Amino acid sequence: MLRPAHHHQKTGEDKKRHWVKDHGLLLVNAGLFAVFFGGMILSGAATYSEEQQAHGQQATGLTDFLASGSFWEAVFENWESEFLQMAMYVVLTVFLFQRGSSESKPVDKDAPQDEDPRDAKMTTKTPWPVRRGGWVLKVYEHSLSGLLALLFLVSFSMHAVGGAAAYNEEQLSHGLPEVSTWEYMGSSQFWFESFQNWQSEFLAVAVLVGASVYLRERGSPESKPVAEPHYETGA
Repeated sequence: MLRPAHHHQKTGEDKKRHWVKDHGLLLVNAGLFAVFFGGMILSGAATYSEEQQAHGQQATGLTDFLASGSFWEAVFENWESEFLQMAMYVVLTVFLFQRGSSESKPVDKDAPQDEDPRDAKMTTKTPWPVRRGGWVLKVYEHSLSGLLALLFLVSFSMHAVGGAAAYNEEQLSHGLPEVSTWEYMGSSQFWFESFQNWQSEFLAVAVLVGASVYLRERGSPESKPVAEPHYETGA
């Protein structure tokens, strides 16, 4: 006698668990960002207060630090370099290759990323911009690099504004004249702050690209399979 099949229906808790699993990488990185950003704010506020007292001024609180040029300069100086690195990496990997690296497209064969979306079979699951076509698709097929480039430009501009404010705070404490944001952007201080971060970002990328030719991390999509030959390129 056949017994009726029992269909397990997902409970709210099951759905929540699956959602967390499906988005774990984003959630953990967002959580780490929040933790470290909070740590930066608290430690930065303490340092800022100590510096103010060292200049013969009153101790400051958290809100004073958050409103200061020092805070905004520190935040966007770092964000600027991160978004520059990622924007450049996305664009450079379109045209450039590194044989044997998991970070490169295959050298001797076509990659799925190069396929023209206009030739794809359209379904209801196809992203709307691809189905729409025209200029919408043209923007969409470069939207990742576009977003990262925009975030870089915004961060670069905010670094300049915040850096100029922090620089002027220092100038005033020494009885020196203030400068405009444009004048600050022409200073060696501004470019030193930028270049010291930019160089480290591209060093990290170069190390990852080169090391992934010979080294492995089992289970990571940033690595080739452990038994894969060194000359095999791509994930």
